[in-house]
Amino acid sequence: MGRGTFRIYLGSAPGVGKTYAMLSEGHRRVERGTDVVVAFVEHHHRPRTEVMLHGLEQLSRRELDYRDTVFTEMDVDAILARRPAVALVDELAHTNVPGSRNTKRWQDVEELLQAGIDVVSTVNIQHLESLGDVVETITGVRQRETVPDEVVRRADQIELVDMSPQALRRRMAHGNIYKPDKVDAALSNYFRPGNLTALRELALLWVADRVDEYLREYRGEHDIRTTWQARERIVVGITGGPEGRTLIRRAARLAEKGSGGEVLAVYIARSDGLTAASPKELAVQRTLAEDLGGTFHHVIGDNVPDALLEFARGCNATQIVLGVSRRRSWQSVFRPGVSATVARESGPDLDVHIVTHDEAAKGRRLPVARGARLGRSRIIRGWLAGVAGPALLTVLLNQLVPDLGLANDMLLFLTFTVAAALLGGLLPALASAAFGSLLLNYYFTPPLHEFTISDPKNIVAIAIFVGVAVSVASVVDLAARRTHQAARLRAESEILSFLAGSILRGDTALDALLERVRETFAMESVALLERGTEVAPWTTAGSTGRNPVARPEDADVDMPIGENMALALSGRVLPAEDRRVLGAFAAQAAVVLDRQRLVGEAEEARRLVEGHQIRTALLAAVSHDLRTPLAGIKVSVTSLRSTDVDWSDEDRAELLEGIEDGADHLDHLIGNLLDMSRLQTGTVVPIIRETDLDEVVPMALAGVPGDSVVLDIPETLRMVAVDRGLLERAVANLVENAVMYSPLGQSVLVAASALADRLELRVVDRGPGVPDEAKDRIFEPFQRYGDTPAGAGVGLGLAVARGFLEAMNGTLTAEDTPGGGLTMVVTLPVTQGTPLTRPDLPTDATT
Repeated sequence: MGRGTFRIYLGSAPGVGKTYAMLSEGHRRVERGTDVVVAFVEHHHRPRTEVMLHGLEQLSRRELDYRDTVFTEMDVDAILARRPAVALVDELAHTNVPGSRNTKRWQDVEELLQAGIDVVSTVNIQHLESLGDVVETITGVRQRETVPDEVVRRADQIELVDMSPQALRRRMAHGNIYKPDKVDAALSNYFRPGNLTALRELALLWVADRVDEYLREYRGEHDIRTTWQARERIVVGITGGPEGRTLIRRAARLAEKGSGGEVLAVYIARSDGLTAASPKELAVQRTLAEDLGGTFHHVIGDNVPDALLEFARGCNATQIVLGVSRRRSWQSVFRPGVSATVARESGPDLDVHIVTHDEAAKGRRLPVARGARLGRSRIIRGWLAGVAGPALLTVLLNQLVPDLGLANDMLLFLTFTVAAALLGGLLPALASAAFGSLLLNYYFTPPLHEFTISDPKNIVAIAIFVGVAVSVASVVDLAARRTHQAARLRAESEILSFLAGSILRGDTALDALLERVRETFAMESVALLERGTEVAPWTTAGSTGRNPVARPEDADVDMPIGENMALALSGRVLPAEDRRVLGAFAAQAAVVLDRQRLVGEAEEARRLVEGHQIRTALLAAVSHDLRTPLAGIKVSVTSLRSTDVDWSDEDRAELLEGIEDGADHLDHLIGNLLDMSRLQTGTVVPIIRETDLDEVVPMALAGVPGDSVVLDIPETLRMVAVDRGLLERAVANLVENAVMYSPLGQSVLVAASALADRLELRVVDRGPGVPDEAKDRIFEPFQRYGDTPAGAGVGLGLAVARGFLEAMNGTLTAEDTPGGGLTMVVTLPVTQGTPLTRPDLPTDATT
């Protein structure tokens, strides 16, 4: 059982009569004896459409409950069970009610076709998925129900149902489409003449493209190579030269003379990438072609005439527009230009227009592969060795050793030929061989001073000399070329090795890579550009050098990386051999950019995890550590308010002291929480002033018993550049932490000393100490090491202290105390004798 045939009536707008046309086709097939059923038709209470249902078998619909409402949908199972020859299915783009067999009606139709049932269906042009944005721009209405273009393109037949905007509006006014109460709103909104005209044009163009596909398929199946001039298609061959703009405008004028003319600008590039075209000029010509209503095509082909003719015949073109060759007249003697070749081989089905322009016969700069690599000075030395060397040798031989012998003379002349090949390449060597043979003939071969040779042996000798000279020159030049290629390949391998190594090392410095690109190719600037979609503007992901470009079209070299990323270089046009390495750099730049973003996303994820951990710890702290002093305060207050007990003065004082201690403890905990929050949000801005340590540190000891700390701060120490408030709170946290963990009877030592351009403050305790692997972890928020004493806080003291000290360009580290315990080492910058000023603070800063 084969697949059923699929026919679609495509409407240019709602109400043009596509459902009526489908039902008419159903009646025609019934009259021919075909088994036709109406699987689903929505007549929208239009009288003429409803009448067309009479005489056609209608299958029952399937009822579905959705949100307390009963809906009806096409019953696929009933159709498959009935197995008609033809099924009429309206509204192909319809979305089925949830709970249906398939999500979309076109999927139901696909099942019917797979079962061998022929289907005739309808769809409007505005429901094609690819035209959704265009239709929304025209009508202001977004179509929610769409069908993929490919579903419609796969149809065996597509018939356009069209109507002029004026006729459709008359139908609307007569009430043949909508009810009278909706006519005025429809005519003034969706069914405006401009909207209907634009939708009609969309439908005509879409169907025309489909006709072109049919035509190409038919021509391909029947191997038809000649052009069928169904409509004018004009191919413009451009080279990237300035004359391209003239050719495109000329082709546009030709297309305007005939209705439906189409312009296709095509640039043929060699498969190896060698080209002298400027990317900037090509971008300008692409924009010009598109502005004039044409299209731009980039085709790869080693033989330009053949590739151009193949493209023209493949798109069924009728005319080709080419410019007069820029080659000079003498160059055409050796090889005809592209224009002449295309005109000769186009055949009778293609008209070729040769257009004159300002650049005609002015010549074109062809790349000199060897000379460009050798350098100008070296080529000059090669010509001097090849021409001046034999002349000088002739003078010396005639004056000093006139009887040296023809064989020896030839060897000497051959030496200069080889030198010319080594220095300047093949051309100077060939010139040296020709010039040397003339000098040998004139000065050293009898009869002398004549360009004749009397002895046939000498003729053979001169011929052998020329042959050997040319052969040696060719071999030497080839060896030089191979040496150059080897050196280049070695350089390329070094560059690729660098790129591979950077990948393995995980280097993520995009700016450094772009700078390496700029230095490697001697460019003025390099920019990595990207965009979100094909129509979005370009943005710069990274750049280096002077005046980097903002669009690939503005660059001298444009290396695409996928569809929405490009590496743009300015400075000069690169040859193809350089573009291979540039491609590797471009790919690596994309990898580095992706890696940077992944690292950023990972860092953001890490911060989110840390934030989550901090919130979790904060909740734990609030639920336990903060409630403990609150409970003590409440108990003391409740006891004082009790009338059942007659408290003595000592008891009252003790309860009040408990309230005060609890309040101080709460104030300390909440202060640390606020400090940590401000550190996390970056709102701590220190006010740096010259300060003596012996003025700040004693004030930080107010929260601990006086006999628990021993101070050793010399008065001769230099002043430090710190924020006094932040330093006091940091030292207070360190001292309180040390006192908390110190054994009973053991005092904490706070000592200061000078260390180069910094001062060092040490807080030494004799507590249990901390293992090396935990010394960094104790500075993290909400971390409390070991058996923490009851009421020890939420574990923010050390984190706040480190944050405050780092904000003042100081450091805080932990060391083991000799003999047991932990030493907190604070280093602070000393002043340099210059007055320190108050910084400009943001309004939300905290000091």
